[in-house]
Amino acid sequence: MTESCDVAIVGAGLVGASLALALERSGLSVALIETRAPALPGEAWDNRVYAVSPGSTAFLTDVGAWQDVDARRVARVETMRIFGDAPSSRLEFSAYDAGLSALAFIVENGRVQSALWQSLARAPHVRLICPATCEALQQHTDYTEIAFADGARLRAQLVVGADGAQSWVREQAGIKVITHDYAQCGVVANFNCSLLHQDTAYQWFRTNGVLALLPLPGDRVSLVWSTSEAHAQALLALDAVALGQCVSEASGGALGALEVIAPAVSFPLRLQRVEQFVTPRLALVGDAAHNVHPLAGQGVNLGFRDARQLAAVLCGRGAQNDCGDYNLLRRYERARKEDVLSMQLATDGLQKLFASQSVWLSRMRNLGLRIVESQPLIKNLLVKHAVA
Repeated sequence: MTESCDVAIVGAGLVGASLALALERSGLSVALIETRAPALPGEAWDNRVYAVSPGSTAFLTDVGAWQDVDARRVARVETMRIFGDAPSSRLEFSAYDAGLSALAFIVENGRVQSALWQSLARAPHVRLICPATCEALQQHTDYTEIAFADGARLRAQLVVGADGAQSWVREQAGIKVITHDYAQCGVVANFNCSLLHQDTAYQWFRTNGVLALLPLPGDRVSLVWSTSEAHAQALLALDAVALGQCVSEASGGALGALEVIAPAVSFPLRLQRVEQFVTPRLALVGDAAHNVHPLAGQGVNLGFRDARQLAAVLCGRGAQNDCGDYNLLRRYERARKEDVLSMQLATDGLQKLFASQSVWLSRMRNLGLRIVESQPLIKNLLVKHAVA
């Protein structure tokens, strides 16, 4: 049996689901394909959290999802303090100084995913195909066809790959990806802290990686420690008490004693660049289109900006009835490449700069932090780019 739609989105994670919702008022028929439904969030704290920018929260509000995120599980970031590997090297960003209500909102992955799926249940023009396993993808002149494991087929004018860093859609389309493995892992965990975080996010550039403590509601914080694979394994091997002591010492006791409330897990860190975001009748969004080092906390926001831009192009197509037209999709690619490339270059450059053991580079990077700290105009420009 072969069915058809205008847009088929493969992957109903945060980016794919938000894109489907953004297309709800486009006049296009949308199919959203996912292998399995996400688990409902429980009371335990999810150790996978995101720093969602004000621009992304505005987008999620517009598609009707942010309103369903439990406000009691969201923390505001009003200040960010960054420390180099020299005592005098520090940089502070303030939402108040930048004329903003918040620099970011820290929220658990499961909470945002659940809110998006609640919105999908209220979206009459989005058909959710779940569970489903895609087996083959064929691009034709007038449509792209997806074959499923159960024998069903779906034809769409446009297929969007929102299926993550190991994207099946990208592989099927033959889009080349360049991967640089940092030989690092991101170690994440959540803690109760004995000192109030006061809505402040902390980040330390250390010789053994980049350590960040992000505020959670109440007296809680979330750890993201980007470090070598060997050090990551050593951290994972610690018991809860020893891990709390280790992180407290590494952060100079900024938040006092730390008690584990969500155990540590890790994930590999890599940079991924694709040769193209689009081909005829196909587009990539989110981690399928790019992967960046998490030191800037901007990976998910890049994905939301992809969804926002692709939806804007498709909703504003005017008399162009064919939403898979290559020239139309190129508008999306041109609009996103500069933003993605600048973030990849910035995060990759910072990772290399602070990973180096060179004394000369150490002096330069710490001097750079002090220079930026002394220039309010530069600081505000950086903030305005980060919160978009």
